[in-house]
Amino acid sequence: MSPHTQPRTYTYTTPIPPGIETPDTVQTRIGTLHFFDGFPDETTTKTLFDNLDFQRAVQAYLLALPPVNQVAMRKALLQWGPANTTLPIWEELIDPRYIGLTTNNDTPYSWMWIDLHDGPLVVEVPPKVLGTIDDFWYRWVVDVGLTGPDKGAGGKYLLLPPGYEGEVPDGYFIARLQTFGMVIFWRSFLVNGDPKPGVDLVKKFARVYPLATADNPPGLTFVNVSHKPMCSVFPGDYTFWEYLNEVVQEEPPESLDPVTLGFFAAIGIQHGKPFAPDERMKKILEEAAAVGDATARAISYRMRQKEAYYYPGSAWRILFLGGYKFEEDGARILDSQSQFFFYAAGVTPAEEMKMVGQGSQYVIAFVDANGHSLDGGKNYRLHLPPNVPVNNFWSVIIYDNQTRSMLQTDQHWPAVSSQDKGTLVNPDGSVDVYFGPQAPAGNENNWIQTIPGKGWNVIFRLYDPLEPWFDKTWRLGEIELQS
Repeated sequence: MSPHTQPRTYTYTTPIPPGIETPDTVQTRIGTLHFFDGFPDETTTKTLFDNLDFQRAVQAYLLALPPVNQVAMRKALLQWGPANTTLPIWEELIDPRYIGLTTNNDTPYSWMWIDLHDGPLVVEVPPKVLGTIDDFWYRWVVDVGLTGPDKGAGGKYLLLPPGYEGEVPDGYFIARLQTFGMVIFWRSFLVNGDPKPGVDLVKKFARVYPLATADNPPGLTFVNVSHKPMCSVFPGDYTFWEYLNEVVQEEPPESLDPVTLGFFAAIGIQHGKPFAPDERMKKILEEAAAVGDATARAISYRMRQKEAYYYPGSAWRILFLGGYKFEEDGARILDSQSQFFFYAAGVTPAEEMKMVGQGSQYVIAFVDANGHSLDGGKNYRLHLPPNVPVNNFWSVIIYDNQTRSMLQTDQHWPAVSSQDKGTLVNPDGSVDVYFGPQAPAGNENNWIQTIPGKGWNVIFRLYDPLEPWFDKTWRLGEIELQS
């Protein structure tokens, strides 16, 4: 039709408001799109479907970070023995040989994979631990130990699988699960710098067994995994999708919301169906994994939400923007969820709620006081003012930006802690922590080694934090570039 030709007006013609019709040619970031009176041509249709599949795959990647994080942990734990019967424990603490998301060397960890496919399980939690249970979608189920219903005295927890309708006996703390797979972990604590007393309590009292054998429970196999190389960090390449498929196939569809499952199904990962992408889709998924990993790194290391920063104008950020559910006013804070599960492991309210004198608090920093990334070839200083507000202890630990695991150097632990009797305290009670490739003379005990050419980040931890931390009358210093 000539641009000067007036369209005919028919008997039943209604004026069409602007914005409803599409032009025959549309310029977009994915190219020029062509339509005949609103109908896309074949080339445009292929472009749009490829783009739609790619968009859904990138979003599926970010949404899948929690369960894929769990699959990686399961693979790491089950190499030491079967689920439900084997408890890996870091009896001499975790060192950098373990490639695991933001672990610490402050407390002995016990991690165990639980599988409820064969029915209810009893978990006997030892006294004086701090821990939690998270399901296979990485949702918090219940705390155990000091912040759990046993209040640190230890106790019996009965884990009931999805859809369980059998008898529930008395004498247990009850947890009804939406998934069959889950992780349970806890920390015990040092006694005068020694991990052994806490470890001994775990080995004496921890038990896991089927409810059906409660009258004569079998023993639990403990495996000391300290100093043993292992990895529980998930891959960021195409293997990511294979990890996700494991969870989708194993867990009942009703255990997750339909929209998230819809994103997974849209890229070919659906319960009860084989995951077999064709060459076109496999190429899209490979690229989406690369973009998804890159996006997770941008979100985590350059987070845009100002409310995530603990102090105005500070580099220190909280891990749980929106609480342990990563929600605000009923809406999921998607970037907060993505950054947490890309960077860390273990979800519990005890790590984010205000509990004066209980639990733990964390802040993280990826840049220095000037907003520049932390460079392993440079020297930095962190000042901790006097009277760090903890009822227990504090620690500073640095991590590799690539693996989000303890930085691997010549040091046994890339950390400085108030639990270390060698940490130097200034005359006014403050503490200075130094970072760099070479130890500053006279401050070797307060120095954390870095590697030229490698970036790093840092977590400041407080165990049993006090009110000045929460009301911010005590303020942690920034990481200052020295040279």
